[in-house]
Amino acid sequence: MIIAIVCIAGIGLVAAVALALADRYLAVKEDPRIGMVTAVLPGANCGGCGFAGCDAYARALVAGTAPNGACAAGGDACAAEVAKILGVAATATEKRVALVKCCGTRSEAIRVGDYNGICDCATAAMTAGGDKGCKFGCLGYGACANVCPKNAITIHDGLAKVDKRLCIGCGKCVKACPKNLIELVPASATIHVLCNNPVRGPEVRKVCGVGCMGCHLCEKNSGGKEAGHFTFQGFLAKVNYENPPTDATIVSKCPAKCMIEDPHFETGH
Repeated sequence: MIIAIVCIAGIGLVAAVALALADRYLAVKEDPRIGMVTAVLPGANCGGCGFAGCDAYARALVAGTAPNGACAAGGDACAAEVAKILGVAATATEKRVALVKCCGTRSEAIRVGDYNGICDCATAAMTAGGDKGCKFGCLGYGACANVCPKNAITIHDGLAKVDKRLCIGCGKCVKACPKNLIELVPASATIHVLCNNPVRGPEVRKVCGVGCMGCHLCEKNSGGKEAGHFTFQGFLAKVNYENPPTDATIVSKCPAKCMIEDPHFETGH
């Protein structure tokens, strides 16, 4: 028995020495800047930067394979801190927030049936396109709200609403919406068209009282086609966020009442 104990102890000693030597000579040293960059990132792990989480993004930044400024949640302040750590130039980024391009509440948009299934937009959409007459509109079952890491989206009267003060622009809601009616837009933009239906006005009016009719009055009242504040997809007016309108008087002139003036909030984090 003594011999067995000595053998086992000897094996343990040899293994311990081998592990110690491996740790000293074979270990891969981690760049300390990874931890420093991770510490200044917001820790939301939202994936908006294109990486699995903040740690993965920090490693890519240190390796030089990711652009500084891709963190929507951190914004310019975060990019500036990362720049100090890595000794690179800070990239100025404009904060973007989610916009739900629909204003067809239950009182305005026609329902074509009663959906009593799982309270999820994707599931509802697979059931004959959902219970909303407008096949391009918000179903209001909260798929976007369920994935929002900052609880910036709530459901009111069958319609998703985004609080741009809480939104970090991660884009999770954009991917979650089965109707593809959520878009990331500049937080500084204040005038929006809340409609996603590109068909002719008379057809839109059959299913929604506040749908865009494609009348082009928004374009005409904002300087005409030459001003370039609007583009059109079929009969749907879309704000050109590269050159957005700023004259709030055009909002009240929209006969469809699908245009809003959204207050501008400070975009710092």
